[in-house]
Amino acid sequence: MSPSAAEPERLPPDNYLADGHTLWSWLTTKDHKRIGVMFLGLTLFFFFMGGVFALALRIELLTPGRTIMGHLAYNRMFTLHGVTMVWLFMIPAIPSAFGNFLVPLMIGARDVAFPRLNLASVYLYVLGASIALWGMFEGGADTGWTFYTPYSTTTGTAVLPVLLGVFIIGFSTIVTGLNFIATVHTLRAPGLGWMKLPLFVWAVYGTAIIQVLATPVLGMVLLLVALERVVGAGIFDPARGGDPLLFQHLFWFYSHPAVYIMVLPSMGVISEAVSAFSRKNALSYRMIVYSTLGISFVGFFTWGHHMFASGQSTFGAGAFGAMSMLVAIFTAIKIFSWLGTLYRGSIAVEAPLIYTLGFMFFLFFGGMIGVAYATTSLNLHWHDTYSVVAHFHFIMVGATVMAFLAALHYWFPKMFGRTFPGKLANGAALLVIFGFIATFVPQFLLGNLGMPRRYADYPPHFQTLHVASTTGASLLAFGLLCIAGYLAWSLRYGAIAGDDPWGSEGFEWKSQSPPPTHNFPVTPEYPTGPHEYAPREAEVPHAA
Repeated sequence: MSPSAAEPERLPPDNYLADGHTLWSWLTTKDHKRIGVMFLGLTLFFFFMGGVFALALRIELLTPGRTIMGHLAYNRMFTLHGVTMVWLFMIPAIPSAFGNFLVPLMIGARDVAFPRLNLASVYLYVLGASIALWGMFEGGADTGWTFYTPYSTTTGTAVLPVLLGVFIIGFSTIVTGLNFIATVHTLRAPGLGWMKLPLFVWAVYGTAIIQVLATPVLGMVLLLVALERVVGAGIFDPARGGDPLLFQHLFWFYSHPAVYIMVLPSMGVISEAVSAFSRKNALSYRMIVYSTLGISFVGFFTWGHHMFASGQSTFGAGAFGAMSMLVAIFTAIKIFSWLGTLYRGSIAVEAPLIYTLGFMFFLFFGGMIGVAYATTSLNLHWHDTYSVVAHFHFIMVGATVMAFLAALHYWFPKMFGRTFPGKLANGAALLVIFGFIATFVPQFLLGNLGMPRRYADYPPHFQTLHVASTTGASLLAFGLLCIAGYLAWSLRYGAIAGDDPWGSEGFEWKSQSPPPTHNFPVTPEYPTGPHEYAPREAEVPHAA
């Protein structure tokens, strides 16, 4: 995809972007597309912030001893990075941004089931993020994003505002999940049965179930920590008769399913992109659907593998390990289905497909290591080392960011009606993938050598690997800045994309690009499935 050399023509006048240009029209909108774009802008902003904090940490770790900050500042920066990336970017990025924009378009609806509640979710998110960041900048919380007790109940830093901010963000997540469930159940176009839903809709639906069922547990445990800090209730602090392991059980009961709040919608993006860029029907559509629901269900029974070192029973450790490996089976079903879809397809090498292949690599590599982590003996060896950091970033950050960038590039013409420079996008994609690998492979090696995580200092013999990791982070940052630059340029100067520049058969492309305010002039009909491509001998050439 490449921009026109001439001055780009104007977008069609009847699109959601042109329906009221004032700031007030955006702040009071109930249009799911504008709300999705607002979430996209907000999460991109926090992604940038989290990346800046990560670079500061990597610069500090460039040399043993103090480089640019002391130990307390490092702990606060580490917390700032974790809270920003986990709670403000990775959890809401794909469901709240792309889910809001695309789900109604994919099911033939004019909007979500509760438009006002949808707008409220944006304001809850902004309020929670503002309070959390204010607390971290003003009081410098230093607990990490997990808020582990008893430290979080005794530290003198400003933990309460951060807890309150994350608590409010949780309400935004619950509201969004409820809206998606109601929308998919009640607003599907006539004739659009469950087994004709696009795979991205299934992924968002499975994610919404987790959001609604698991997030209240997080809210409860954060309130209990706040209660202990304010009135001294002996819930988690052993000095007051509490049990810190109770916090871990409650926190990970939410936070391990939260892994799939990040990864499941990412898998939905990949399912859409694989079919679009191989011009083939999704292999084993039903198995992809069932594996999505399987992950949503089994994810609630795997939290204990975060606690193998806590002294739990041998039976408990074995049961949690087995359930964790079961998730790997569901994930393998998806990976083999994607590979089968790509096999002998009419492959179009575009930026979304490059990110899709990057996602598959990170998911496979990180997932296989995840199976090893589900084995108690190996887990105890790697526990609390840099290997955990590398594994977490491969699965959560690497895979989520790859899917996020795949979605951003794939649906950019849909959302904004313009193209972007294809060759530059392909080069930036390769740079981001290589930079990510160069950042975190050295951390696997550091962990295997015994380097503990969350330390601001280290013995000199670890420096070479830390320098390699920081160099990779710099390459990654440069690649992301390139992406920001050409996408910002394309918003104004990119060539008009047309309604379906990729030649996709996805349902969302059945409306014009960008879509009109009410999506469709008449309710669309869906005589075929969502990924029904013509036989290879009857194919039309892929869009340039």
